[in-house]
Amino acid sequence: MTLLPFLTGADVPDLDAYLAAGGGQGLERARRLGPEQTAKEVSLSRLRGRGGAGFPTGTKWASVRNAVGSRRYAVCNAAEGEPATFKDRTLMRLNPYQGIEGLVIAALAVGADEAYLATKARFTRERGRLLRALAEMEAAGMLDGLAVSVVAGPDEYLYGEEKALLEVIEGHEPLPRVLPPYQHGLFATGPQLGWESHPPASAPGAGPEPNPTLVNNFETLSNVPHVLARGPEWFREMGTDRSPGTLVCTVVGDVAGPGVFEVEMGTPMSELLEVAGGPLPGRRFKAAFSGVANPVIGPDRFATPLTYEDMRAAGSGLGAGGFVLYDDTACMVDVAAVLSGFLSVESCGQCPPCKRDSGDITAALQRLSAGRGEEHSAGGSDEADIDVIGARLRTVTDANRCYLGTQEQLLVSSVLELYPEDFADHLAGLCRLPPRSHVVPKVDDIVDGRVVYDPRQARKRPDWTYADEEPAGE
Repeated sequence: MTLLPFLTGADVPDLDAYLAAGGGQGLERARRLGPEQTAKEVSLSRLRGRGGAGFPTGTKWASVRNAVGSRRYAVCNAAEGEPATFKDRTLMRLNPYQGIEGLVIAALAVGADEAYLATKARFTRERGRLLRALAEMEAAGMLDGLAVSVVAGPDEYLYGEEKALLEVIEGHEPLPRVLPPYQHGLFATGPQLGWESHPPASAPGAGPEPNPTLVNNFETLSNVPHVLARGPEWFREMGTDRSPGTLVCTVVGDVAGPGVFEVEMGTPMSELLEVAGGPLPGRRFKAAFSGVANPVIGPDRFATPLTYEDMRAAGSGLGAGGFVLYDDTACMVDVAAVLSGFLSVESCGQCPPCKRDSGDITAALQRLSAGRGEEHSAGGSDEADIDVIGARLRTVTDANRCYLGTQEQLLVSSVLELYPEDFADHLAGLCRLPPRSHVVPKVDDIVDGRVVYDPRQARKRPDWTYADEEPAGE
């Protein structure tokens, strides 16, 4: 399989190098076409969002452009935090110009005169590249009066959820709102639908203003200049009919050559894993997780093409193209406890069933992992913790504002279904696999084929403080 350096090519050191390689042509064509035809070109390309849901980008743009409201905003979601994913940060490091150009085109298409690049404060290297690229592009006249601000937000997982992202841009905690951004956008003066009670910002005109807001992630926007410069037909030549283009994938975990790879959509997952070096010497793959947003993928489904529809048909999902692999030395009870623990900690608590039930599920998994399942029933059944997990999985999604509770439900239930023998061993008090430590695969960096995971995540508590740090103000 040939890797495609379409988005993840060589490092682009400055704007001159970007323009010399053809950068800026997409924006020039968008200005010639005008907003309506620009949005139509993106729709014709069939580009789909690369943030996880795979929603058609052109349709999303149209929903914002056609929504009621006199003011609109465009936002780039560069707050990457999905475990096993490092593609947006890679793109920002190598070529921030293409994502910014895509944001400027998107703002033009939806009629926004203000835009935001929302990333994390701890992404210092990436933020530095974005700020420098913005300054260069503004000096060159490429922004054409569009006000673009870089927001440095918190490290919470929910910051990457588009409704919570807007709250952070407005200066609040990353707590998801009820309505989607195209209905209740940035600085909206309609009813307060966030979690915190704070006054709405002022907006032009009298009466409530919804301020429809477009949110696309960095990879999605990085595709847009190429679509405009080369045409939608060219873009559809790659990938499949329903999932065209390329996909920037991250592969970490029990693989010989972890890293970030760009492949044509429709490439079998097994070929991607071969590019990542395959399993470690003498081992066999046992499981793969597409971040923590979808059901586990067993080896019998590794031949599935990397498209949204094929991965869904295989019983999982493509997510953000980030995969963590586990080999035959991994106990899936232990893995489930770690991944469930991540979701439990990162749950914001706005929806009590999500926070409470994911915490109970995690606690039960941790007891099973430690070989000490609780005996809650009158009969002293060793399966009491399994009963707790099953009961909480049925209610963890109740009244959820975001997808996190559903992630918990899908991920844990799939592990229970696909690896019952691991759970049976723990219920019997004996795991046949050697002891092994697992960490949350939240990627901090990938250097020369070596993955560095976020060392702070293991110390994070359910209230979003850290065990080794004093709370703010103390």
